[in-house]
Amino acid sequence: MSKHRLLIVEDDFDISNMLRIYFAGQDYEVDIAPRGSVALDKTRQNLPHLIVLDIMLPDIDGYEVCRQLRTNTRTSHIPVIFLTQKDERSDRLQGLELGADDYITKPFDIEELKLRVQNAIARAERESLTDPRSGLPSGRLIEDHLRKIIRSEEWALMDIRVNYFQPFKEEYGFVAADDVLRFAAMLLTEIVDEHGSNEDFIGHAGGDNFIVITTEKNVPNIRDTVIARFGEEILSHYNFMDREQGFIVTTSEAGEQENVHLMNAGIGVVTSSDHQFADIREITEMAAEARRSEL
Repeated sequence: MSKHRLLIVEDDFDISNMLRIYFAGQDYEVDIAPRGSVALDKTRQNLPHLIVLDIMLPDIDGYEVCRQLRTNTRTSHIPVIFLTQKDERSDRLQGLELGADDYITKPFDIEELKLRVQNAIARAERESLTDPRSGLPSGRLIEDHLRKIIRSEEWALMDIRVNYFQPFKEEYGFVAADDVLRFAAMLLTEIVDEHGSNEDFIGHAGGDNFIVITTEKNVPNIRDTVIARFGEEILSHYNFMDREQGFIVTTSEAGEQENVHLMNAGIGVVTSSDHQFADIREITEMAAEARRSEL
């Protein structure tokens, strides 16, 4: 199982370092942001599964950080637990009104914080809000966004699949395969940041399948960059021999050796101008068919 990623937003070094050491010992990947602006940058670069957010920060306060996270399509789903020295009802309500998932007052019991973190992440995954490997929106959040765009205009859905992922997983193992999914999520985030907008949506539909919802005019740059960069950067996930020969050797169920291509990105696109869609299944089915037709 992939490690869950935590982002600790805390300007007190002693507290942030203590949390980093403790949660790393609990088998989390932990990153630290001493300022609100740094937290927003780090979140865009690599989606955490949960953010522990101090309210009192030296640049922008935690309330503003939470507000910006909740108003950004790509970060609105991330669970947030507020840390604060205040224990006033008005402060708790303000945090909850902004969409915080929980609230804990300093000085806190670290075991209690651990349980709150575990529960918030488990709730998000149980409700199909995020994929546990990539941290991207999944299941219900994807469906909700598809229902939103079907009532609007000038959108484009990109169905993105990691071709030849399963043979790679069988040859290299599930740990290496999970690394590929995290890499794909980070790569899509970087490229959409560069060639799209904050309103664009990135989701992990399951397994080796991702989606990007953007506008028609952004599609060519996003599609071409994903194909080029994925094809180049995925090579680092293979050993030297497989990179040099350009394929991996697998054994079929019949016991015969087969040469399998290295992974690449397959992309299908549908847009609001292609068709009058009646339900969200039509959108995803047409996008998948468009992707398969590119093979």
